[in-house]
Amino acid sequence: MEFDLLHIGPLVALAHILGVVAACHAILNTRTSQGAIAWAVSLVAMPYLTLVPYLFLGRSKFQGYADARRIENELLRTRAHPQAWDTLASSAGLPTQELGARLVHSLTRLGGMPFLPGNSVRTLVNGAATFEAIFEAIESARNYVIVQFFIVRDDALGDMLKDALIAKAQQGVRVYFLYDSIGSFDLPHRYVAALRAGGVEMHPFATNRRFVNRLQLNFRNHRKIVSVDGERAFVGGHNVGVEYLGGKPPLSPWRDTHIEVRGPAVASIQFVFTEDWHWATQQLPEFTMPAFQPDDQGMHCLVVPSGPADKQETCSLFFVEAINAARERIWITTPYLIPDEAVFSALRLAVLRGVDVRILIPCRRDHRVVFAASKLYAYDSLRAGIRIFRYQPGFLHQKVVLIDSAAAAIGSANLDNRSFRLNFEIMVLTVDRGFAKDVEAMLLKDFAESLEIDRNEYRKASALRRVLMHVARLFSPIL
Repeated sequence: MEFDLLHIGPLVALAHILGVVAACHAILNTRTSQGAIAWAVSLVAMPYLTLVPYLFLGRSKFQGYADARRIENELLRTRAHPQAWDTLASSAGLPTQELGARLVHSLTRLGGMPFLPGNSVRTLVNGAATFEAIFEAIESARNYVIVQFFIVRDDALGDMLKDALIAKAQQGVRVYFLYDSIGSFDLPHRYVAALRAGGVEMHPFATNRRFVNRLQLNFRNHRKIVSVDGERAFVGGHNVGVEYLGGKPPLSPWRDTHIEVRGPAVASIQFVFTEDWHWATQQLPEFTMPAFQPDDQGMHCLVVPSGPADKQETCSLFFVEAINAARERIWITTPYLIPDEAVFSALRLAVLRGVDVRILIPCRRDHRVVFAASKLYAYDSLRAGIRIFRYQPGFLHQKVVLIDSAAAAIGSANLDNRSFRLNFEIMVLTVDRGFAKDVEAMLLKDFAESLEIDRNEYRKASALRRVLMHVARLFSPIL
C-alpha cells in the first residue's frame, strides 16, 4: 500500500497541476466566457477526465490558422471573385423592400457577398428527392462537377456517388471532390484511391498544417455543396450515407432538407467551395461560369458562408439579424438547440414584439449530452414564450429559418456553438414570397407530425435526469 501511494500520489498531483495549467490556457484562449468557465471548472475539478478531451477539443483558435485563412480569403475575394458580383449585385429592390435597407446592408457586409437577383430555388425534401436530383445533375454534366460533404461513407450511397463521379471523369468532365477529414475519419483509403485512379481530384479538408494542430478536432468543414457546370447547385443538410436515406434505425425515417439553386447565386456557392479547395490544395479549381444577363426578376439570393476565420462571428450574427428582422413570425428547425446568449436574447425579444416564434427539434437523440442540454434550453425557451415542437416520425436534421412571409434560409448551420464559432457552414437566404410559401407548407406538414411540448416535460423528469440536464448544459459552449 505504501509503495502504491508513493507512485499514485505524484501522478495525482501532476494531473492537478496540468489541469490548472490547461485551465489557465482555456481562460486565455477560449472565445466565449461560458466556454472558458466550462473548461476551467472541469479541468480543475476533474483533470483525470478532461485533460485528454481538452487536448483534442479545447482550443477554439489554431496557432496561425485563422490569420492565414483570412488572408487567403481576402486575396481570393479581391482577385478571383465571380463576375456576377460586379454585374448583377443588388443592394436595392426586392430584398430592401421586404427586409429593410439596414438589414440588407448588414447581411451583405457580414457574409462578404451580395444579394443576386434572377435565381430560382426549390426545396428537396428528404434524402430520396435530394440525391435523385444530385445524381441527375451529375449525369448531365458537360464540363465540371464540384462535390463537398462533411461526411462521406463507404456504403451503398457512397458507392453510387463514387461510380457516378468516375463515370463523368472518364468522359472528360473535371471532377473536384472535397471531404472533411474529421467528419469522414472512417472513410477507407480504398474509396479515395478508387476515385483518384478514376480521374477524380479528391482531397481532404484539414486544419493541421502545423504540428501543434495535429491533435485538434475543431474547425470542421460542415458544408455540403454540389454544383454542376455553374448552372445549378445543391446546398443543405444531407451528407453521403445510407442513414440520410432513412437506412439507420432507430433514427429512421431521417428528416432533412436540401435546396437546388439555379442562376447567378450558383457563382457565390461555387466561390465558397473555391476558398475551401484553395486552402486544402493551394490551387484554384478550373471552371468557368455561364454568362447571366442582368435581370431583376426571379428570386433574390444571398449566400452566407461562415467559419472560425471570419473577423466577426458570422453564423451567430446571421441568426441574430434574421430573428431581429421578423415582424410576424420566425420559425426555425434545428437538430440541436443550444443557442448562445445573443441568439437566445434575440428570440426572447422577438416574443416580446409579438412575433410567432417556433422551434422544431428532434424527439430522438443522436448525441446523448447534446440532447440532454437541448432539453433544458427547450424548457428555458418555453418559459420565455417560445413554442417548442418535437418531430415524432424520426430524427430531424434539417436546418431551416423562415422569416415572415418573405424570406427563408436553408443550409448546413445548426443552432449551436459549434456552428456559431467552430465549424465552416453555408446558408442561402432567399427573398421571394412564393418560395417562402413553399417553405411554410413544408414546415406546417412537419409541425403537424410533431408534438408541442410544455413545461411538464421538465417538471415530470426525475431529479437525477434534471441534474444531468444541468450538467450537460455546463458543457454546451464546447459541444
